[in-house]
Amino acid sequence: MEKIPKSLDVIELDDGAKRQYIDAKSTFQAWEDARKAAKEVRGGMYWKRTAQTDYLIRTSTSNTQKSLGPRTSETEAIYDSFFARKSTVEQRETDLRNRVRLNQRLNRALYVGRTPAIVVDILNTLATAGMADYFTVVGTHALYAYETAAGVRIMDSSAMETRDVDLLWDTRKRVQFVSDMKLQGSSMIGLLQKVDPTFAIRADQKYTATNSKGFEVDIIRREVEGNDPHPVRLSDAEDDFWVTQARNAGVLLSAPRFSSVIVSTSGHMARMNTISPVVFSQFKRWISEQPDRDPLKRSRDVRQAEVVDALIDAYLPHLRVAISHT
Repeated sequence: MEKIPKSLDVIELDDGAKRQYIDAKSTFQAWEDARKAAKEVRGGMYWKRTAQTDYLIRTSTSNTQKSLGPRTSETEAIYDSFFARKSTVEQRETDLRNRVRLNQRLNRALYVGRTPAIVVDILNTLATAGMADYFTVVGTHALYAYETAAGVRIMDSSAMETRDVDLLWDTRKRVQFVSDMKLQGSSMIGLLQKVDPTFAIRADQKYTATNSKGFEVDIIRREVEGNDPHPVRLSDAEDDFWVTQARNAGVLLSAPRFSSVIVSTSGHMARMNTISPVVFSQFKRWISEQPDRDPLKRSRDVRQAEVVDALIDAYLPHLRVAISHT
């Protein structure tokens, strides 16, 4: 590896921690696939007798039922295939989940991660609810995804310190989002309260929820375009988020995606979906140049851009090449 630039204050994970992360990441990714497969076979099937004829009924976890037709060789094959697959898929998911738990302990023992636990918990809650694809982590917490992918830890506290996580909501998927949230029978603030019941929407800033320890979650969106609704609340719940427009957030929404399996100090893992670090750096430089930018934030914007640029050059140069080809 090339000499680390002086502008980049990092320490590399030791070889043991790197090997453990590679193994843990591989298992976590396999578990993600297994969870998706298990979701497809949730519910069940049974034969229902009606007017001297047996009908194959498919049931869902929401207690809905659908007839797949009368008993024939074809529906019998569907029945047998479903339960054979269900057994195999569910066993695979269970085995991988147990392996993930083992890796959590190994991650902790080998000091693999340091992402704040609450961020990992929030991302896992969104993933479990099937809502993760509607949000992109932007802002300071994205640096944990970048450093994890590089196998280092950024030691510059001026770049890393923050008490809030910014979640960019994809307004282009709003119709499906509303439908999926209704299936959850919950609200966005309700999902956060599964992580920490003390989360509540700020009375003076409806796009922000704060817990009892002062940690904040901000829900932002791109500026209004076309048929975008505005203002918009994330659910019908009266105490839910009202999403705020963020200047030039459309650039972030359309930016190349960057995804990394992050690890907390307790060893727990989650997938963080964020933006390419190349675009992150460009955006931070742009916002630092805005005349109305808070001076206290402007210096951090510049420092974060410098750190991310140096991280790309030293560890992730392929990402800059990928951007140049888009």
